Amino acid sequence: MPIVPPSGLQEGFVRVRIEAAGICGSDLHNFRTGQWLSRCPVTPGHEFAGIVTETCGDCAGLAPGDHVVADSRIGCGSCASCHSGQPNLCRKLGFVGEVCDGGFAQEAVLPATQLLPLPPDMPLRHGALVEPLSVALHAVHRLAPTPGARVVVCGGGTIGGLAALILRGRGHEVSLLERNAARQALLEAHFGTRPLSPDTESWDTRFILDATGAAPVIELACERIAPGGRLVLAGLFHQKPKIDFNRVVENETELFGVSAFANEMPQAIAFLPSIAPKLDALISSPTPLQDLPQRYDALLAGMEVRLKTLITPNGMSDAW
Repeated sequence: MPIVPPSGLQEGFVRVRIEAAGICGSDLHNFRTGQWLSRCPVTPGHEFAGIVTETCGDCAGLAPGDHVVADSRIGCGSCASCHSGQPNLCRKLGFVGEVCDGGFAQEAVLPATQLLPLPPDMPLRHGALVEPLSVALHAVHRLAPTPGARVVVCGGGTIGGLAALILRGRGHEVSLLERNAARQALLEAHFGTRPLSPDTESWDTRFILDATGAAPVIELACERIAPGGRLVLAGLFHQKPKIDFNRVVENETELFGVSAFANEMPQAIAFLPSIAPKLDALISSPTPLQDLPQRYDALLAGMEVRLKTLITPNGMSDAW
């Protein structure tokens, strides 16, 4: 795990001026439970984009002025999963903002290996969505619905909403289970999703993607999925669901987990320009760093309609 020096730069490290940082559900989970924090104090924030201001030694071609996004995953580097290019399956997997300081600050210092370059003409507020978009892409790849199949997405937050956008772009009808009526309407208007009621007796689909991590939703999904269906779990659980595994066995239901993302980050960067016209409808007005506690409170209270709340630690710039 990289340890950031308190001052100066070590060989291969990069200093980044943070332009935009997104609040993730796992940030809220850590705030409530501290479950994944391996040190304290630590600066959270793993969804961020910024501008390189300083490098030291060989930094994979990065130079001051470059626009970059952080790869949030930090594997041990020595296990079979890491050696096979799957650090998201490392048993010691950690994340920027948990095992080292992250992006809810004016600057961050990270190894060059944790940074990917962004096109200079990409707004950095969109760059802050690369990480969650990578997760959504990975979830859709795990779901792998057959062409033209109807898909149910549970949860219209960042991951569920972006997954719905990806699926709609690939020609799928998407029914969205989302309790926030305003958010449901937002996604229906911009993505063409169809509202789904939990009271609907049959969801009539073999493909369900859950981004809620809510035990009652998972229990319902296991009941409503068609025989031979695939249920992909991309949410974080606070309670253990009570699943009837006899039903899972008899229906040959496939349960797939989603751990962050695999190699989807370059794909997400390449994909962003094609969805750029829709993105600003999904993100909040920029929030200054000093207002971060109030934004946490609002998100925990379910008061935010937009899919992503963005922090601007250094104020808005032309690159934002």
